[in-house]
Amino acid sequence: MIEIKNCSKAFGKIQAVNKVTMDIGEREVFGLIGSNGAGKSTLLRIMAGIIRQDRGEVLMDEEPVFENERIKEHFFYIPDDAYIPANYNALDMAEFYRCIYPGFQQARFETMMKQFHLDGKRKISTFSKGMKKQLLVILGISTGTKYLFCDETFDGLDPVMRQAVKSIFASEIMSREFTPVIASHNLRELEDICDHIGLLHQGGILLSRDLEDMKFHIYKIQCVLTDKKKEEELKKELDVLKTEHQGSLLLITARGTRREIMEKIQAKNPLFCEVLPLTLEEIFISETEVAGYEVKNLFQRVYEILFQRTKMDPGICHDRISPCISGSGTYSDGKME
Repeated sequence: MIEIKNCSKAFGKIQAVNKVTMDIGEREVFGLIGSNGAGKSTLLRIMAGIIRQDRGEVLMDEEPVFENERIKEHFFYIPDDAYIPANYNALDMAEFYRCIYPGFQQARFETMMKQFHLDGKRKISTFSKGMKKQLLVILGISTGTKYLFCDETFDGLDPVMRQAVKSIFASEIMSREFTPVIASHNLRELEDICDHIGLLHQGGILLSRDLEDMKFHIYKIQCVLTDKKKEEELKKELDVLKTEHQGSLLLITARGTRREIMEKIQAKNPLFCEVLPLTLEEIFISETEVAGYEVKNLFQRVYEILFQRTKMDPGICHDRISPCISGSGTYSDGKME
């Protein structure tokens, strides 16, 4: 078990990790999600003992991680951009890790290399990004460690390889003590593999919860009410994360049990009411918007900076930024793309 207690880390004036407290149980796939700059990579490096937290405590199987050589034999860390010595091939990397990890399984390594159709004698510098990620996963599994820390490991993998890696993780969990911790901003990649989710936002932990439990405590309902007064009453009675309108249709995302939410909506005698399935991505957006991370606010700030620096006509600024907000375009270097 990994215990993170009130952990903080700053780089100068930037608070990368802020008072994070959470537990990672054994034999579960833990997803560490958050927007870019949320602190995922920093927290993973702290968990791997690469950097030391400024405050707080990180324990792995009840032992501190930093500068603990014995405990470091229990995990393997896959960074987003791993350093690989020049001219090394996959067999060289296997030999390197065999010297570090006593439990390195050479036979397992060779079997997986064949399964992934990777040439062990080919220089890694000639590998594609996806091939490098595949090799690092193979090496990590071959060490036989209890914990595997993955920073954006699925980034660069094609759909077939992503599914293959997920299958390997599931097989390892079934056959031995194995706990992968996967940091990613791609929520769709984690939704069908993770058991538990930790949501980071601006260095802090917004929530840490079982994925299925999370989905059963946040609901999205579409309904049609007869008047505006009932809508305002409903917003006060429910723990509302988000509301939006599509014509006469009201969409509500709210916390609570399905029964509680539906009882309060039915009490307003809606003309129509239906519960919609909620994805992990929608949960993430709802939770982060409540915490103040709104995309429209971000683009408003871009608009202000653009106007201040270029003194561009406000109407032109608005015309260029608005498509980004609506999703019909992107803004780059003063041009619409």
